[in-house]
Amino acid sequence: MNKPTAIVTGISRGLGQAIAAALTGAGWTVIGDGRSLTAQRRGHVPGDVTDSWHRGLLVETALETGRLDLLVNNAGILGPSPQPFLADYPDAELRRVFEVNVVAPLALTQLALPALRDHGGAVVNISSDAATGAYPGWGGYGAAKAAVEQLSNVLAAEEPKLRVWCVDPGDLRTRMHQEAFPGQDISDRPRPESVMPAFLALLAERPASGRVKL
Repeated sequence: MNKPTAIVTGISRGLGQAIAAALTGAGWTVIGDGRSLTAQRRGHVPGDVTDSWHRGLLVETALETGRLDLLVNNAGILGPSPQPFLADYPDAELRRVFEVNVVAPLALTQLALPALRDHGGAVVNISSDAATGAYPGWGGYGAAKAAVEQLSNVLAAEEPKLRVWCVDPGDLRTRMHQEAFPGQDISDRPRPESVMPAFLALLAERPASGRVKL
């Protein structure tokens, strides 16, 4: 009951998997979700974060531990691969990118806020340099992450007792990053585990809310 508890979305692979493992190794209780997870492991809540019932179940499961200290909104999608220019971006795909990357994280945050307030908790929203840089082909994903960053800024202003960090982990060797560069060799990118010391240091040092580059 005394261990800090975190909800981490999208732990089935990549950065989310690395975050969940790092937190568990540091003594946290982790409640994780993912569309491809199975329910065989304790703390796994399989499902899609865009489903309202699933978001409710995530928070309920976390609160069974007696507390909630951290929410990591990591689950996300890139959109079409290869990524189209904005002139050709399909409306339905853009709506899906915003639903997964912007609307769902905010909805989950809303559910988690009461418990986070009780424990002076923190919200981590995973972002990207595509939120601030104008890269051809990154218009849909980049616009969604820019929205996430502004939501983070406003949430931090509205919730001064919490920490709200928008975390840019950099270019990592993940499946999503490979989808962004189909057919290219991305083996020169570091693995997600490489930024975990910086991530754990962020939680330990608790700097002011804002944008953090790992």
